[in-house]
Amino acid sequence: NPRALAAARDALSGIHRYPDGGGFALKKALAKKHGVRPDSITLGNGSSDILEFLAHAFVLPENEVIFSEHAFALYPIVTRAVGAKAAVTPAKHWGHDLAAMRRAVNARTRLIFIANPNNPTGTWLKSGELEEFIGGLPMHVLVAVDAAYFEYAAGEREYPDTISWAAKYPNLVTTRTFSKAHGLAGLRVGYGISSPAVAEVLNRVRPPFNVNSVALAAAVAALEDEKHIERAVQNNRDGMRQLSAAFTEMGLAHIPSAGNFICVDLKNPAKAVNEALMRQGVIVRPVAEYGMPNHLRITVGLPAENERFINALKKAVSTQK
Repeated sequence: NPRALAAARDALSGIHRYPDGGGFALKKALAKKHGVRPDSITLGNGSSDILEFLAHAFVLPENEVIFSEHAFALYPIVTRAVGAKAAVTPAKHWGHDLAAMRRAVNARTRLIFIANPNNPTGTWLKSGELEEFIGGLPMHVLVAVDAAYFEYAAGEREYPDTISWAAKYPNLVTTRTFSKAHGLAGLRVGYGISSPAVAEVLNRVRPPFNVNSVALAAAVAALEDEKHIERAVQNNRDGMRQLSAAFTEMGLAHIPSAGNFICVDLKNPAKAVNEALMRQGVIVRPVAEYGMPNHLRITVGLPAENERFINALKKAVSTQK
């Protein structure tokens, strides 16, 4: 993102000073962008920061945290960090089974993590089913909708903008990040939007300078650059078609994805193919630790990068036969 990069460079001249611990300028920009109050926003060193704050602020060792099979690896990590019990619900078509998650709720449940779209599967929940689920939860249960890949998914039919539900559901927290479509992964800046009451608690456990001054400046500039998001989303859409077509041509199934990545099923343990790709200088993501030993997760790149991966995959697969 050129505008964000320019803002980051300008901010370097002031790095002898501490950053604004309250993130006033970024909160103001986010509040305007999303039509929310600044006191409903919590800033994080990446959106993963907010997910950790939720566990530390609201979950005790005697409590339970619900998340889905094949969901983001951070959820079990933060659950273990606070000594709580993880209630892992079986996936449905590689994605979240909301009915199973609702059945898992009990008096000890304090937090539910829902990634929408989910990493690494790319699956997503539609607006109606997700809102019905949130609306049916008891008030002692917080639900965190992790929407790190929101910008890529926003064009999908009935994909929800859960930030717009914040005023309606005081137990809902939506997290987003500047690491994906905005292209600021190395600067680590994300945010959560919730009721002011929840944000006030989260900001009690948030370290005062958790987002650095360069990241704050870049994020404000990135938020204004809608053309960059349009280009990133279009590149992703084109790349997804390019990869999907190649997988179909090769006779390999893939999981339809609303993120900027796609999981391909190699029919056999993917370890050997992954190693063969690395020998060709192509790095993808094995997802065996997510309970998906036969899959590889591929991040969508630029057209030439995608083509290089496709050619490397064809070579890697052929050597395994």
